Amino acid sequence: MKCPICSHEEDKVIDSRSTKEGTVTRRRRECSECGHRFTTYEYIEPGQLAVVKKDGKRQDFDRKRILEGVLKACEKRPIPRERIEEVTDAIVSELQAEFRTEIPSSEIGERVMKHLRALDEVAYVRFASVYRHFEDITEFMTELRTLVKEAKSARHTA
Repeated sequence: MKCPICSHEEDKVIDSRSTKEGTVTRRRRECSECGHRFTTYEYIEPGQLAVVKKDGKRQDFDRKRILEGVLKACEKRPIPRERIEEVTDAIVSELQAEFRTEIPSSEIGERVMKHLRALDEVAYVRFASVYRHFEDITEFMTELRTLVKEAKSARHTA
């Protein structure tokens, strides 16, 4: 593993942990050259899983694309990177458990929205506005009103 600071290829593993589902291993490493500490993640790569796009085209499933979408939605929000990784892992685990060879892209988007909604409402609205292609402010406001109603009702039942 190359050090992100000095590019030296020798390091030692300081700590290694598995996620709850056991599908990801997080390793803390220390560069033997400069002493910089960094984190790496090991994932089980799904075999031949394809995403079916709206136009019928297929592309390889890539966890990084889900992570990038979640990161973009959570940008400038007070959400730790570790929590974003956990949410991404949960989404990927759900998809891998349910789909064996092909996943409709719409299913990925819906799962991301479900998890973002529970994580952070602002991140959810950001993702939903891009994913659902709100045509105008009316559609956007309708979604916001739904969120506000649900939040009020959750506070009253708690």
